[in-house]
Amino acid sequence: MPSEQLELLIAGYVLGDLSAEEVKEFEQLLANNSAIAQEVALMQQALEISYAPPEVSPPSYLRSQVMAAHRANSKISTRPPIFSMRTMSAIAAVLIVALGFNNYRLWRNLQVIQAQQMQSEFLTYSLQPKNTSLASATVAVNPNQLEAKLNVENLPLLPTGKVYVLWTVLKQDAPFTTDKKNAILTEVFEVDAKGNVSKQITLPKAYRTKDLITAIAVTIEDAAAPQKHTGAPILIARL
Repeated sequence: MPSEQLELLIAGYVLGDLSAEEVKEFEQLLANNSAIAQEVALMQQALEISYAPPEVSPPSYLRSQVMAAHRANSKISTRPPIFSMRTMSAIAAVLIVALGFNNYRLWRNLQVIQAQQMQSEFLTYSLQPKNTSLASATVAVNPNQLEAKLNVENLPLLPTGKVYVLWTVLKQDAPFTTDKKNAILTEVFEVDAKGNVSKQITLPKAYRTKDLITAIAVTIEDAAAPQKHTGAPILIARL
């Protein structure tokens, strides 16, 4: 078989665009010639290195570009090896140009979509002090995941036995178990030496129905029984 025809068969076999007759003919050659098997392995390696992920299929015009790159960079030899290192580099370059840009564009589009989804999923509530304090807090809520990021600044350190508590206040007729102030204990926390804290918290299921929530507040409670909810709000956001 002329080396050019063999070269076409190898490229077509690796790229998966041979006819049934060509596949049968090539596999007969492959079974009887270890040199051809080696060239197939090299071509497959170049293909795997040059594009990802594996589910991306090479375009229909890729075979002709691979062969053009090979003919431009090396003379066809009648003896193995058929592909030199220079030819393999040319093949890789063609694959990178053909597939790399498309993969990058898909990746960038995915990043934009994911960022937009994250922005649309989160609702941020700002809690303001009830007095002239410089303290503040934000709760970035993801109602779908029932998670939130709590950020607090400039709260004073508390004496031993006291803690800060974040409350979710619901409407009186909300179908959830609440305390006597229509509140659900959402998080107990302490602040650092600067009066700050930043942490991920788990939310009650009431956050999946935004209209049921009337306020989010922070109080000071006894560490031994924060659920008693005896303190008045020092930070609050009314919804």
